[in-house]
Amino acid sequence: METFKIVEIIAVVFGVLSVWYARKENILVFPFGIINVLIYIYICIATQLYANAGINVVYFLTNVYGWYNWSRTNDEQGALQISRNTKIQNILWVSAAIVLYVIIVLILRTANQDDPVYLNSILPWIDGMNASFFLCATVLMTIKKIENWWFWIAGNISSIPVYFSQGLYFTSLQYAIFLVIAIMGLREWNKKWAEVKLKDVVRYE
Repeated sequence: METFKIVEIIAVVFGVLSVWYARKENILVFPFGIINVLIYIYICIATQLYANAGINVVYFLTNVYGWYNWSRTNDEQGALQISRNTKIQNILWVSAAIVLYVIIVLILRTANQDDPVYLNSILPWIDGMNASFFLCATVLMTIKKIENWWFWIAGNISSIPVYFSQGLYFTSLQYAIFLVIAIMGLREWNKKWAEVKLKDVVRYE
């Protein structure tokens, strides 16, 4: 098997482990995630998916922050708890995703015109969409917001055909697995959130 495929498989293994631990609300999501994104920075540059390469740089930074944020405690609440956005916060996050999408696509299209050798993104419209979804998802995960799973689900759905079209079949399979785990994660986090709310109600009655 060629070296590039072996590297891709290694990245997939760490990626699946990362999302699995995210579903379980286990802090191991972050060290496995860091290894995954560092490998994918290389893979995305090699396959001219530059927006996704850039988003993996952001993933690295948010994984480092998430590792710190999930591990710290405070005197009042202890460890960081799962929570939900308000309606206004959801509107702001969706708006942020749209704005990010427009900015990323404009950057990619402008770069294609000015320097097609250096930034010749193959699929700028979908590349930018994935980047905006995943950027919102990874930030929301660092603060344990349930809505992170909705952004992961949307990004996974759009990523499957993108990577398949570039011949990254293992990566495409990875995102199919991510999609399944993200749906499971959404259900589990909703269940945990409901249990915590119920305990709070009982405690204050």
